Amino acid sequence: MSASRTNDENTRRDDRATNPHDTPGVYVDKGKDFNRDMRYITSRITVDGEDGYPVEPNRYRLIAAQACPWANRAIIVRRLLGLEEVISMGLAGPVHDPRSWTFDLDPGGVDPVLGIERLQDAYFAREPDYPRGITVPAMVDERDGAVVTNDFDQITRDFASQWQKFHRDGAPNLWPEDVVDEMEAVMKRVFTEVNNGVYRCGFAGSQESYDAAYDRLWAAMDWLEERLADRRYLMGDTITEADIRLFTTLVRFDAVYHGHFKANRQKLSEMPVLWAYARDLYQTPGFGETVDFDQIKAHYYVVHKDINPTQIIPKGPAEDVWLTPHGREKLGGRPFGDGTAPDPQRPLR
Repeated sequence: MSASRTNDENTRRDDRATNPHDTPGVYVDKGKDFNRDMRYITSRITVDGEDGYPVEPNRYRLIAAQACPWANRAIIVRRLLGLEEVISMGLAGPVHDPRSWTFDLDPGGVDPVLGIERLQDAYFAREPDYPRGITVPAMVDERDGAVVTNDFDQITRDFASQWQKFHRDGAPNLWPEDVVDEMEAVMKRVFTEVNNGVYRCGFAGSQESYDAAYDRLWAAMDWLEERLADRRYLMGDTITEADIRLFTTLVRFDAVYHGHFKANRQKLSEMPVLWAYARDLYQTPGFGETVDFDQIKAHYYVVHKDINPTQIIPKGPAEDVWLTPHGREKLGGRPFGDGTAPDPQRPLR
């Protein structure tokens, strides 16, 4: 679609702007704790297709955004497992409007496969007047343009378990059976205290709720600093999904969470173990090339108007520090176990 629009098209856009499910871009509920809405579309894409969505190559499109940590984990898992050939990917821009993530990165602002300007349209194709947030990542059925699921936790689990037939040769095992039980406990703590913990700080509606969130976050960060002191990865010698889930928060920490979300006891770069661990992952194929700091900063500092009303985007911190030596090789380990690294030069989509 061209940049110029007819009067009818502009009228439709204006009408949609009054949709009752629009949000004003306000993220802090004054006087209250932040509680993430965990109600998602939970249909699954599985081998047996019991929800009506069987695993089929070239049928589904992952809609993600490099700005979003929850979507970033899906981008990394898709890349590590080599699912690019069977699951296409669309990337929304970092600065969405109050209604929805938008496809600002594509010519004409339209996703080239789904033919839509807003991810909201795919949600409404599944459920007219969908009442909750329009979130990424989302898996969309290319046949009808409707969202299948936006359950970010389950999407990556299913990439590993349900799409095995289509994994690349040398794909790593991100869910080793001998550590699954412990891994679930670790991931639960990482999610509640770190992934979600930074948001609990940033979106706190009172001093009391912020103080409590801050203390919880830093207790978990100290636990991680200790856990990773003598092991290269969270579960031992190889990368698992637990590392992916932690990485997407750590890589945003100094750029966004330290200042914008007031998680400022210290910078990640001032925590020797976690900083080395994060750089180790960043320099591992499949991780660093999925990160776009400009998009990350634009999203948080522009979209969260109630936290940053000027919408000024900071110029720092410097990105080249992520490529400095980390020294984690001394702990041994094999990043991909018996597998191999993905091609870091391959385009994301």
